[in-house]
Amino acid sequence: MQDPLYREIILEHWQHPQNYGIVENSDFDVEEFNPLCGDMIRLTGKIKNGKLTEIAFIGEGCAISKASASLFSEEIKGESLESIKKVKEQDVLNLLEIELTPARTKCALLVYNSFKRAQENYEK
Repeated sequence: MQDPLYREIILEHWQHPQNYGIVENSDFDVEEFNPLCGDMIRLTGKIKNGKLTEIAFIGEGCAISKASASLFSEEIKGESLESIKKVKEQDVLNLLEIELTPARTKCALLVYNSFKRAQENYEK
């Protein structure tokens, strides 16, 4: 059985997400959609001197998707792009501190995949 505290963390980030919104005049702006469950995320942000100075997201989705976006955006904000490149899928999943089914894993990784695409686009 999972610790109820972890469920509270997910509910807190779902109901009161960090970095929710849109960064104006952003350096990247990507949307990702998970056709399996219908979750959608739009990720915007600013990069200055190789660091992620601002990041925000909006989207529709389940509690896992939104909580993951909130937690991940908090984790990488202010970090260098080089250090963010070292973040692995499992690191993102660990932020949620619960075990997920394969379907829910895709929800949790939507923000990660969005940021990877944003970073690739920015570097081009």
